[in-house]
Amino acid sequence: MIVPLIKGLSLTLKHFFSKPITIQYPEEKFECYPGFRGLHRLRTDEDGRAKCVACQLCATVCPSGCIHIEVVEDDELGRYAKRYEIDLARCIFCGFCVEACPVGAIVMTPKYELADYSREAMQYDKGMLLRK
Repeated sequence: MIVPLIKGLSLTLKHFFSKPITIQYPEEKFECYPGFRGLHRLRTDEDGRAKCVACQLCATVCPSGCIHIEVVEDDELGRYAKRYEIDLARCIFCGFCVEACPVGAIVMTPKYELADYSREAMQYDKGMLLRK
């Protein structure tokens, strides 16, 4: 009867003095791996405009259909995306949109804190994607 108690206490003492593996989350952040796919971000060119040429390949290859693009053609600027929206509540973070983009306009950042209280806040528009 006392032997199982001693075995249990020895196991507890063995782990008590070992290095903890837990991360104290709000104070310590998890360091992401190089291939981590987090929040999307639109890249800009030298003039500060979005690189997106509105080819709609990212919206086409997206398996969850969470990317919506409104295309506008202008004489001086050419073809560009007037509206670029990603619904992160539907996104599965597969990275197909990044791979399909011929100009490298969309990338995935290592930002992983994406929780919010409403579905409307999970709708990222062009302005939000350029700022992030």
